[in-house]
Amino acid sequence: MLTCQGVTEKRNERRRRSDGERTRAAILEAAARFATLEGIGGLTIGRLADYAGMSKSSLFSAFGSKEELQLATIEEANAIFDREVVAPALEIGTPLERLRALCEGFLAHVERYVFPGGCFFASTVAEIDTRPGVVRERVTSAVADWFGLLEQQIRSAQKDGQLDTGEDATQLAFEVHALLLLANAQFVISGGDPAPLDRARRGIEQRLDLAGAAPGVSRRRAASR
Repeated sequence: MLTCQGVTEKRNERRRRSDGERTRAAILEAAARFATLEGIGGLTIGRLADYAGMSKSSLFSAFGSKEELQLATIEEANAIFDREVVAPALEIGTPLERLRALCEGFLAHVERYVFPGGCFFASTVAEIDTRPGVVRERVTSAVADWFGLLEQQIRSAQKDGQLDTGEDATQLAFEVHALLLLANAQFVISGGDPAPLDRARRGIEQRLDLAGAAPGVSRRRAASR
């Protein structure tokens, strides 16, 4: 049976663990933001300490190496992306609505500067796509998961009769993804001009319309008659 002192010690231990988890999450969030500005390759314990205003010793105690820091940062960025983009969209009712919400969520998180250098994974994969190793593998896996999620919603929308089953689902996902990535790149390069994001929104809607997403007969079907 726990004494009052034992209960207090356990509470203090849980509090310290909770504080430590919050501190680690704050460090990794700062690291993810830093990586979109300076690159994942430039993410070192020393540079992160300067960026986050922390001591190097405190970061060394949390991360044993540069690679460990990079991998933990990727996991945190993935959690942020899931919270900001994926999870809200998956609460939507139909596959087509979820697809649209995923696209809008992606563009909105860029527009809100969730990461100051644009989409974390778009910037990171462009940096390390020719550099083999576990960091590249983890980033490319996350990008593949995102692409797979877009394709999954397209296939589900086809199954539900919301999109034309004659469409190549992988090709359609590729085109939608391409519009999102180009919008992200032009938004960042322009210093925050929202026009590329709006062009992507229009382009995606037009492409989904051609795929039979609009009410009634799609343009492509109508043209074939």
